[in-house]
Amino acid sequence: MSINTKPRLGLPNLGLGVGLRNKHFNYLLNNPAGVDWFEIISENFMDDFGFASHVLIHVRKQVPVVMHGVSLSVGSTDPINYVYLQKLKALAEIVEPEWISDHLCWTGVAYTNTHDLLPMPMTEESLDLVAERVLKIQDFLKRPLILENPSTYLQFKASTMPEWEFLSALAKKTDCGLLLDVNNVFVSAHNHGFDAVKYIDSLPHEHIVQMHIAGPTDCGTLLVDTHDQPVPSEVWKLYRQAQQLTGGVSTLLEWDAKIPEYPELLEELFKAREVLKGNIPDMGIYRSPNMPVSNPIDFQLQASNG
Repeated sequence: MSINTKPRLGLPNLGLGVGLRNKHFNYLLNNPAGVDWFEIISENFMDDFGFASHVLIHVRKQVPVVMHGVSLSVGSTDPINYVYLQKLKALAEIVEPEWISDHLCWTGVAYTNTHDLLPMPMTEESLDLVAERVLKIQDFLKRPLILENPSTYLQFKASTMPEWEFLSALAKKTDCGLLLDVNNVFVSAHNHGFDAVKYIDSLPHEHIVQMHIAGPTDCGTLLVDTHDQPVPSEVWKLYRQAQQLTGGVSTLLEWDAKIPEYPELLEELFKAREVLKGNIPDMGIYRSPNMPVSNPIDFQLQASNG
């Protein structure tokens, strides 16, 4: 596989990274990072000058950091929340992240956060709305915004285009970057019956600057993006496809519930090296025994709710 050495939108290939999670804080204060970079959930570090901030600055001195948010609500019809954006910008001035990302979704109405990543209607009207908001947000932050495809469990009948066409058009209209969550493609493809391979093939690969991999849960009629299991074989196959198409971009392993010890987390992350050589792990999808499953932003909720 050829490795992409040219930066996308001026943004580098950071290599292999994991999320910075409080379960690992003490370990990281006493051991090398062991990864090429970290991703933080932006909301967990806003207005935070305590222990978490201390750990963040400690690891930031060792490796690059990316900020990943869950509250931008770029798909909302509410006015842009500039109070939130100011906090995001202030955090970025401290962290100096390689980039700032969030999701193609809306998260509530009237500035009330539902703490969920709600699906967009894929129409020309909503595309124009989101494009206008992305341009304003990028202008305010003075940084390119990187948008992720969320996992979805329902679709709007009013939609007139598939998600990959929407994201492609949005990237070309605004010059924003794309965070390709390969697991989310797999989850949504299963839930809605579209072709995951076609989805990844159809994106503008020159706009993809980062990828997420994770493990979902089989809940019977739906797959749920739980971030609490090893990456299954089918997701690894899609990841290899995407890396071949892009020439290689930054990879982040998401694990936000039932979080393993740090060395075990790195073992899962480093499977990516073998996958790129064609060695796909033999791992099925975890099936839920009719028990509640985690929401992919549970980690942010736990932190914000104490």
